[in-house]
Amino acid sequence: MGRVSQAQARANRRRVVERASQLFREQGTGVSVAELMNAAGLTHGGFYKQFASKEALIDEAVTHAFGELAEHHATTLEEHKGHRAEAQQSLIDGYLSVRHRDNPAAGCPVAALATDMARDGGDLGAHRTYTEGVQDFTQWLATDDEDGIARLCTMLGALLLARATKDSPMSEQVLSAAHTALSPAPQPRA
Repeated sequence: MGRVSQAQARANRRRVVERASQLFREQGTGVSVAELMNAAGLTHGGFYKQFASKEALIDEAVTHAFGELAEHHATTLEEHKGHRAEAQQSLIDGYLSVRHRDNPAAGCPVAALATDMARDGGDLGAHRTYTEGVQDFTQWLATDDEDGIARLCTMLGALLLARATKDSPMSEQVLSAAHTALSPAPQPRA
């Protein structure tokens, strides 16, 4: 089998990073290199031609996941024509949905990677990227009255509990309670 072109090598690397980003959010960073490469449709042997180590891939995959999150925030704001409060509420609505609960691979890296980042400590560049991503998310959720930390903690806690209790009625109750807590009170009719 011949060598792949530089363009194909870049495309392969991008495919591995994207797939790893999804798998890490879905299954955690303990996914094996063989599983990652298989999921990307490539051979296990090609991994070390692309990455110095699994930790290097984790760094890139976490960076990719937070890039997707930032892009989602920008798109949401654009969809709401710059109305930040409306964009924030739209994001909260989606975040605390059954769809998001059931799709961690495409979901929020803050929730999906929290346990792995806590377990791995500060040794990985991914931990720094994760911390910066959490800070950016809280700033995005900030209002004139608060810094966004309580909102993110409520959303994150609710999503984690909803995922952990997925097969019980409590799961949707948790999502609903958090959504109610983070939604503006209905205004009385005049």
